Amino acid sequence: MSNDSTEIIIIGGGHNGLVCAFYLARAGHKVRIFERRALVGGAAVTEEFHPGFRNSVASYTVSLLNPRVIADMALKDHGLRVVERRASNFFPHPDGRYLLTGEGRTKGEIAKFSTHDAQRYDAYSNEIEMIANILRGLVLETPPNRVDSLIGGIPKLLKLGNISNRIRKLGRDGELAFIKLFTQSAAHYLEQWFESDAVRALFGFDAVVGTFASPMTPGTAYVLLHHCFGEVNGKKGAWGHAIGGMGAITEAMHKACVKAGVTIETQAPVKKLLVDGTNAVGVELEDGREVFASKIISNLNPKLLFGKFVPKETQPEAFRNHMAHWSCGSGTFRMNVALSRLPSFLTLPGRAIADHHTAGIVIAPTLTYMDRAFIDAKQQGWSRKPIVEMLIPSTLDDSLAPRGSHVASLFCQHVAPELPDGSSWDAHRDLVADLMIDTVDAYAPGFRSSVIARQALTPLDLERTFGLVGGDIFHGALSLDQLYSLRPMLGFADYRTPITGLYQCGSGTHPGGGVTGAPGCNAAHEILKDIG
Repeated sequence: MSNDSTEIIIIGGGHNGLVCAFYLARAGHKVRIFERRALVGGAAVTEEFHPGFRNSVASYTVSLLNPRVIADMALKDHGLRVVERRASNFFPHPDGRYLLTGEGRTKGEIAKFSTHDAQRYDAYSNEIEMIANILRGLVLETPPNRVDSLIGGIPKLLKLGNISNRIRKLGRDGELAFIKLFTQSAAHYLEQWFESDAVRALFGFDAVVGTFASPMTPGTAYVLLHHCFGEVNGKKGAWGHAIGGMGAITEAMHKACVKAGVTIETQAPVKKLLVDGTNAVGVELEDGREVFASKIISNLNPKLLFGKFVPKETQPEAFRNHMAHWSCGSGTFRMNVALSRLPSFLTLPGRAIADHHTAGIVIAPTLTYMDRAFIDAKQQGWSRKPIVEMLIPSTLDDSLAPRGSHVASLFCQHVAPELPDGSSWDAHRDLVADLMIDTVDAYAPGFRSSVIARQALTPLDLERTFGLVGGDIFHGALSLDQLYSLRPMLGFADYRTPITGLYQCGSGTHPGGGVTGAPGCNAAHEILKDIG
């Protein structure tokens, strides 16, 4: 065993850990990252999953990455390039109809299903954008830890200075919209706007992405909103693709960190946090080394951090109990597929690259379909008619596959984070992977025969590989009791913990999940204040 020391240690080289490290190193501090895997990036990585075929293995699309983080880290100078989809989303329907949305075309597509809904679309978009702007203003701000101001729920929360001043400007209708989007189910919220279930599904899909819930579940309206405050190349609400995959983002961050002086060790898993009394003093690595530092920062899921790495006897009982019951599990089954050709859909035939091939291709025609998928998964372990979002990034980026071939990302739901019969996901991986392929094949006959190779990741695989507890892509549910000043716990929303010198910078802190970089940025700001 050997002893070592530094000034600041970061556990986990995911994107938020890299962002946090950059800001601290730029301020002149000595920072070391210890990453368990052979490469940095966490769930935002690009890897070869079949000879000649590369893809974003877990996280798969860009929108929420914060513009300030992009600018401060000079990510474009370090090689990051993000391109927009030619269309936003493609929803094929069993009856031969479809929705193909995007700039300048969404309203007309909605009109195919309902003229009433097309007339309501602009007002709906304006309301969503109005509330999304409130969130954009809060993303890079540390939530208050004022317990007395939060007791009493939403009414008290709205009285907090920074929020109330912004919401007051919205007027009574805006305040009501804000409360609805934070408390209602997506279905309830959307049915106040639209009459067509197909149109409700178009917007309601975002409410279940990464969330093991029905769109009828209260609180899912916020999940919908959470996916709306991003932007691509200055276009609010847009989604895009990082050339080279999501790993291009974290590789650019890696370069920015190295330039700022950060030391990064890969294949260096941390075994446990070293605590002296109530003070974090260092980490012990799996190889037996002990490394000491005055500040320790975790980029892990809070439940993983306090359940596995922080000695239980050093945690206050109420805090330990809260973290033990931190709600995780997103119902995600993730696949990467090598294709010999593009799919030809029944609703839009043809294998030449078209706008719909570059879109998010969503198989979830109605909210009722999504609700049944959740109920089925909860009862039986996985839905027999699953929700599948497929992206084919090679239509925008020819570096990912051999000429003439393609790669597809399949983000599949719903599956239970833990199977109700107690069996292991290892026993069912291939069966469920076949189901997901067949689900796409029903809408694009011949898809199955075009599959050259596939990589299937169950919730258990996502946890083992990326530390996503229960397969939770957000490091904790985006429910009202786990947002803002309550993320990860009331009194500890400022990235600090009950252990002096131990901080959190991951997606389990405000503003939550997605490849944003915001938690890392905010945590660094608070740590720099403590350093003085």
